[in-house]
Formats: sequence, structure tokens, C-alpha cells
Amino acid sequence: MTTIRDDSGGPRFRVAVGGLLVVLAAIAVYANSLTGPFVFDDVAAIKENPSIAQLWPLWSVLQPPSHLTVSARPVANLTLAINHAIDGVRPQGYHALNLLIHAGAGLVLFGVIGRTLRKPALAPRFGAAAELLALTVAVLWVVHPLQTEAVTYVVQRVESLMGLFYLLTLYCYIRGTEAGASAWWLVLAVAACALGMATKEVMVSAPLLVLLHDRTFVAGSFAEAWRRRRTFYRSLAATWILLAWLVIGAENRSGSAGFGGGVSPWHYALTQCQAIVHYLWLCAWPHPLVFDYGTRLVRDPLAVVPQALLLLSLVAAAGWAVWRRPALGFPGVWFFAILAPSSSLVPVVTQSMAEHRMYLSLAAVLSLVVLASYVRLGRRSLFVWLVVAVGWGGLTMRRNRDYRTEAGLWRDTIAKCPDNPRAHNALGNVLADANRLDAAVDAFRRAGECDPAYAESRNNLGVVLHKLNRRDEASRAFAEALALNPGYAAAHYNLANLLDEDGRRDEARRHYLRVLELTPDEPATLVRLAELEVRSGDVFAAEKHYKAALEHAPAGTANATRFSLGYLLVTQGRWSEALDVLREAVRADPTSAIAHYNLANALVQSDRLADAVDEYARAVQLDPQMVPARFNLGNTLALLRRFPEAVRQFERVLALEPRHPRAQIALDEARRQSVLSPEAAGHGP
Repeated sequence: MTTIRDDSGGPRFRVAVGGLLVVLAAIAVYANSLTGPFVFDDVAAIKENPSIAQLWPLWSVLQPPSHLTVSARPVANLTLAINHAIDGVRPQGYHALNLLIHAGAGLVLFGVIGRTLRKPALAPRFGAAAELLALTVAVLWVVHPLQTEAVTYVVQRVESLMGLFYLLTLYCYIRGTEAGASAWWLVLAVAACALGMATKEVMVSAPLLVLLHDRTFVAGSFAEAWRRRRTFYRSLAATWILLAWLVIGAENRSGSAGFGGGVSPWHYALTQCQAIVHYLWLCAWPHPLVFDYGTRLVRDPLAVVPQALLLLSLVAAAGWAVWRRPALGFPGVWFFAILAPSSSLVPVVTQSMAEHRMYLSLAAVLSLVVLASYVRLGRRSLFVWLVVAVGWGGLTMRRNRDYRTEAGLWRDTIAKCPDNPRAHNALGNVLADANRLDAAVDAFRRAGECDPAYAESRNNLGVVLHKLNRRDEASRAFAEALALNPGYAAAHYNLANLLDEDGRRDEARRHYLRVLELTPDEPATLVRLAELEVRSGDVFAAEKHYKAALEHAPAGTANATRFSLGYLLVTQGRWSEALDVLREAVRADPTSAIAHYNLANALVQSDRLADAVDEYARAVQLDPQMVPARFNLGNTLALLRRFPEAVRQFERVLALEPRHPRAQIALDEARRQSVLSPEAAGHGP
């Protein structure tokens, strides 16, 4: 009986079953992540990201705002837009796609390791058990608790999706170098590499790692790899051009990454000595896992001497192994090359440590320990790893439960890192959103105690104190935030709102103008400044600011400003201009009852009553409970002497709002006129 085999020498049935087990393992341990809410940066990247609101035009989807996790990462942003088109802002679909990405990455990792173990350099020792060993590593990788941040935290899809493309680049290259393989495999490898470059900057090392894999397991030397596949490597290198273009366009992601963010590269590098050793510990003992480690930096070199010596030893060992024991050196280079972009000298200002950075590097660690245990114990080691996989899977499911509520996640973070100011600040935001304002005040004050220079917590404290009507305290909080950071646009904006409410318009105007210096053409600020000018009587300045706000407002969010501008033009008797603006509001959102209502009001003011009736009627058709539109429709019908129709509208108003202050009087008058003017009965049904 003949066994059907795949083109790499492994029985297809075993490969298919192994792949299925990897996917099922991922689904089993992450199924309970699907019910989690959006947390932290998810809100800005999904709920407040205008670029994912519609899939077309595609170019706008590929250009997310510069301050988000997905900024300059167009492929990741496109996947969010696809989720948005299907699920809106319901988290379940986003979590499901994250799970599928992770399962897919595990499946590709299974293929990469299995095919690599059957290469001549490794086949004598591992070839007979290649599928089992690859399955062991892949399952351990997908169920490991350290992966939860990259999978359960929706916005860290940028990490897992990049990981998928990184692994696909390797897998397609490996397939393309096998005997009799189609050249299309190498084309697919370049395409996957380009997609990865457009997903996250960590992809930068992929072309070099592919070349090292070729030298180590296929060609035997760099020169031979280049001789055989120089066009392929030139194509891979060309994807760096795409990455460079995206990085330059990102402008250091609004200062959150790069050398211009105010963080010393030296201090950041010292912190990474501590961070990487901690990551290695978590590979073996994944507890405690921390959602946010804050931004604290190591400033004393003596504090990390043991960790630095360990890392230097590991780097030296990896370098030695690359030349003398290439197969052993490859996973070492894999580990450090993938961590290097975020865990070296280049500061990531918003996160000095983050567990999701280990997403791909974990595979190198697991590969080494699984293969080492197999060398020592043979197939018996695989039973040990089965037990470990079950234990890690249970811990992953338990960790997913920490993500069930955002407040619970931040409380868990605070319990593990009590001096993390950002965790206290984030908990304060969650409590404020839940209207637990006094508890939010305590959280923001605690954040300020943890870091006296933390301007954001002062600003957020001011916002909550403002809601509590503790206006003097709120004003002081905003002033403290600005003393710590004079260029803090949000604090200027919030203080301006408070001053405007207190009638201190000149001071408020100065702060609004300062916001516009810091964030030019910001629509919300332009609208608030326009409203201030309306109250000040400067209608021309107000008109200028409303028009500027309309020019820069994201699509689909500008109608409220159109209404305000239209009303302003109406009060000046500029009927034609007002009608143009309000008609544009209707065109922008024809299903908006309020848009039709406002246009109808302007038509009445310009004495175009018949047209106004049509717009009021459309408004009440869209929103049958809209009492003001029905009442105005009745009045307009009465002005047109269509009294029976007016009567029906006023009766409907009273059915909806029996205590309406003017509807009963209007109804009585319409009934009287209907009797006195029998010819009116000919109008309408």
C-alpha cells in the first residue's frame, strides 16, 4: 500500500492533522476572549478612528491619523476597516479576527519548523520526528500565556498580523527553494514581506533572516544563496523602501517612538536589559503578566549589571554559533533580530516594556528548548511538553478573564504595578466614563502622586472636577497640567471651555487660539471658538471659524457644524447661503431627521412654505416621534390654509406630548379655521 506524501517528504495526513490540532488549540484557549470589551488604545484606534468608518475610498483607509497605534501601518488599519464594515464597533468580530490571525500564524509556524527540520543540516537528528516536533513547538507557541496581549488586546493585532506575514515570508521562501517548486512561491514571499512592512516596523529584519536561513539550511553560504537567488533578495530588500516611506510619513507616530520623544537612548537601552531578561523569565514562568508596565526608565547602569552581562553573553553566544554552529545560531539571531527594533536603543516613549513584543521571539526560545529536550530525552520529552501545553493553556484562559472588563484589567495592572501612574490614570478614565466621578478623582490624584510630572492625570482630574461643578479645583488642575506641559493642547481646550462658561471670553479665546497653534484646523476647537464669537457678537469671525471647521471635519461628522452655520446665516438674513449649507447637510445624511428639520426651518424663514412642508414631512417620516417637526409642520400647513392637515398634525403632537404648551391653542384655531374655510378641505387626503 502506497503512502501519499507531500512534496517535502512528510505524510500529508500527519501534516493535515497536525495543522488542525494547532488551530484547535488556539481556538480552545482563546474562545473566552471573544466577549472582552475594547480597552485602552482600542478606543482611539477603532471607535475614534475616522479612517475605518468606510472601506471606500481605499486611500483614506490606508492613511490613518498620525496619533494611533495603527498610524503608518495601513494593512493593519485596513483589517480594522473590514471589521468595522462587518461588525461596526461590536468587539466580538474584532476578537474573532485576532484569534484567526493567531491560529493562522501558528499554522504557518508549524510549516516553517517542520520543513526546516527536514533540511539536510537537521534531518539526521530530527527528520524522523519533524512533524511531531514542529507540532509541539507550534502548539506551545499558540497556547503560551505570554501571547495573550498580542491576541486578546485588539489593537495589538499589529503585532500578531505582522507575525503572520513574517512567518509567511519564511514559509513561502522555504517552499520556493525546494526541488521542483514553482517560482511563484518566491513571489508570494516578497508579497508577504511587503504586507508585513506595511503592518509593523518590526518586519524590518525579515529579509536578513530569510537570507540567514538560506545560508544555514539551504545554500550553505551567503555567497551561494546570493548567486542562486539574487533577484529574490533584491526584491525582498526593495520592501525596505516601502517601510522607510511609511516610517518617514509617520513622523515618529506623533512623538511616541524614535529619538525625538525626550527619552534618552542610553536610559532606554538600560531599561531593555531589564526588560529582555524579564521576557525570558516569562517564557518559562509566565507569571505575573502585566498589561501595562508604564514608562519608567532605568537610569543607573549599576542596577542592571547582571542582566546586561547575561544579555551580552547570549548575544556573543548567538554570534559565535552563527559562524561555528549555524543551525544553533539561527534561533538566537531570530530572537534578537525581531526584538531589536523595539528593545534596543530606539526609544518607544509610551512603553518601556511590553509583553506583546515577544510574540515572534517566543518561537525561537520554544524551538531551542523543545529540540534540546528531544536530544536528551527523545520522544518521552513530548509527553512532558503535552502536560506543559495543557497547563499553559489553562493559564491563558485564566488571563483572558482579566480582559472581561476594562476596569478589572486596570485593577489587575495596579495590583501588580502599584506605582504605575498610567494605570491609575486609565482606571480613572474608565470610572469617569461609568459616571463614578468621586472614585475617578481618587484614581487621578493617585496617578499624580505616583508621578508628580504626569500632566495627563492633572488634565483628566480637571475634567472630572468640572463635571462635579468644583470649578475652582478644576481650573487649578488644568493650570497645573499646563505648568507641567505648556504645549498640552487638551488642557488648553478644557480650560478654555471652563473660562467660556464663566463668561471670561477673552481668556477663553486666548486658550482656544493656543490650541489651534498646537493642532492647526482642529474642528472641535474651531466650533467652540465660533460659538464664543457668536455670543460675543462677532458674527463674521464666527462664520470664518465655522467654515474652517467644515473644511477640516472628517466625513460624516460635520452636519452639526452645518446646522450652526446655517442658523447663523439665517439670523443675518442670508437666506440663499443658509439654504445652500443646510441642503448640503441633507445631501450628506439624507436619513437625518434633524437635517430635514433644520432645512425646513430655514425655508420657512425665507417664505418658501410649500418646500418647508415637504422637508418637515420628510423629518416626521424619518422620526415619527419628533414633536418639534410635527408642530412646525402643523403651523406651516395652517399658514398655507391647509387646515384639516394642520389639525391632524396638532392632534398627533398632543398624543405624543399632552402637555405641549402651544399645541392645544394651535389645534383649536386650526379647527375653527377649518370650519370657517370649507375650501381648505380640498387639500390633502
